[in-house]
Amino acid sequence: MSTSADVRPLTSPAAATVPAAATVPAVAAGAAGSAVLPAASAVGSPLSRLDLAQLGPNWYAAVMGTAIVGNGAAVLPVRLPGLIGFGEAMWGLGAAALLVLAAARLVHLTRHREAARTQLLDNPATAVFYGCPPMALLAVGLGTLLLGSRVIGTGPAVALDAVLWGVGTLYALAVAAGIPYLMITRHPVSALEANPTWLLPVVAPLVASACGPALVPHLPAGLPRQAMLYGCWALFGVGLLATLVLLPVVFTGLFHSKVPALALTPALFLVLGPLGQSVTAIHQLADAARPVLPALAPVMLPLAELYGVAVIGVAMLWLAVALTANLRARRAGMPFAMTWWAFTFPVGTCVTGASALAGHTRFGGFTGLAVVLYLLLGAAWLLAAGGTAAGLLRGRLLAR
Repeated sequence: MSTSADVRPLTSPAAATVPAAATVPAVAAGAAGSAVLPAASAVGSPLSRLDLAQLGPNWYAAVMGTAIVGNGAAVLPVRLPGLIGFGEAMWGLGAAALLVLAAARLVHLTRHREAARTQLLDNPATAVFYGCPPMALLAVGLGTLLLGSRVIGTGPAVALDAVLWGVGTLYALAVAAGIPYLMITRHPVSALEANPTWLLPVVAPLVASACGPALVPHLPAGLPRQAMLYGCWALFGVGLLATLVLLPVVFTGLFHSKVPALALTPALFLVLGPLGQSVTAIHQLADAARPVLPALAPVMLPLAELYGVAVIGVAMLWLAVALTANLRARRAGMPFAMTWWAFTFPVGTCVTGASALAGHTRFGGFTGLAVVLYLLLGAAWLLAAGGTAAGLLRGRLLAR
């Protein structure tokens, strides 16, 4: 798989080399699941040419991006005809994609054990994407409760969400501890070459903290609800503090090494993930606390609003930076890559965060912001999904 024709440094579009930093190659050159499209093979059908040895955890970003489109429709502070039906369809598509991808990854892990071992233990650029599978489980689980209950019934939806949230949360904690451990003890990484993909392992607990409160009303009153709520607050702390530790490292890497490859430019959107998700989480926690922890509720809601307004402001500033950088990269010839899915889930977290602010403040500006962001999310999903489908059908993704 060639890197010279498809990947060029953003700082010099005419160049044809990629820095040898350990954090770049699997994302920029396609080692984590054929991220950049190689030339299509001329022999055999696309399905016969699929090489599941290349299937990395980064592919779960497609599930995350699809699920957040449905979840965003469910919480959007405007009710448009057909919006919930559209959300249900996206939930169904995300759930189906999760099942297919889980089956494919099972084949990968059992038949291509050496490739799987390399992705986790010896390739830090791929290992950070292990933050994606738990977030995919959590996002589909929340959609099952918000949207799937209209299709499969409330009881089954609650049960399925409880399973997906439990598994996803345990997975998220394992990744949030395990990947940094590998980066400290085994992976050849440098802070001067950090990029936003390093945030993926530590954002997963934030997603769990935002999805968990929806289950609180379905638990028995008393200790179970309190334990769930306190647990979600702990997850919020884990994700937020870890993000605050890593963000300066990420910006140090960006300022020092720039964006080293065009295909990695969409990863700039990943900075939005912990910002939007933390706003969503703190509002969900404040709402869940009203009946469960009434003594804390009067403090938590104003805190959620103040935090949310400040952080959404930062997120919108970074959104402008990320959009500008990606438009520049596109003009420089940025090819389609699986990194384009970074356009979706992070923006979706800002949709849910702005929607929560709109519901709590009743300020029309946040309602308008949520709608605009949702339209941007829809456009981003079309770009990423269209590129992925075309790449698979033409034999340019996961090609032998």
